[in-house]
Amino acid sequence: MSEETLFTGTAGQSVAIESRSRSRLGLVVTALVGGSLVALYAVATPFVAPALRKICLPFVPATTKQVENVLNALRTRSGTLVDIGSGDGRIVIAAARHGFLASGFELNPWLVWYSRYKAWREGVHLSTSFHICDLWKVSFAQYSNVVIFGVPQMMDKLELKLGSELPSSAKVVACRFPFPNWVPEHTTGEGVDTVWVYNAGSFKSLEYRGAVKKTTSENADTAESHL
Repeated sequence: MSEETLFTGTAGQSVAIESRSRSRLGLVVTALVGGSLVALYAVATPFVAPALRKICLPFVPATTKQVENVLNALRTRSGTLVDIGSGDGRIVIAAARHGFLASGFELNPWLVWYSRYKAWREGVHLSTSFHICDLWKVSFAQYSNVVIFGVPQMMDKLELKLGSELPSSAKVVACRFPFPNWVPEHTTGEGVDTVWVYNAGSFKSLEYRGAVKKTTSENADTAESHL
């Protein structure tokens, strides 16, 4: 066999080996990229899914000042507390440290599991509970203190829900956005950290008067139609 033949055979084998190596490298890179995309989808889906709902309640962590303002607004209160859209659980955990029996409702399961772990780590798991739940599918009648980090497009509807479910002795604390029709008892903080405090006795009375006025008006219209 000539030197030229040996050289050609060796070169061919080298090219084949290099080709196989590139092929394996390509498969490894493809697998890594594909796995990363699947992992990213799995992590991101619970965060993105709520934003696809008709009324979005996105997760925006409360600032330290907001937490302080909520606790300050409820400093003379006790009993049960619920945080609607509890996120990573910081309001619920802070409330539990101040003696409340606190619950959080959150659609994102990752945040709920993290909140439960955080409550356990900080030693308040016995006085806290976190639930994966749509706020429109649960009653808040058992709570005497309500905290809500809402968005403007949901506040009208939430007014009606809380007004019909809460006891007259309840307090409602709205963060970032006030309720459109209720008159706050007082406000605490300023700017993005402002919280609005509402007395259920006042807004339930307001809704009662509004319902009576509406019923009276409808009855008057019915009477006139029969004349």
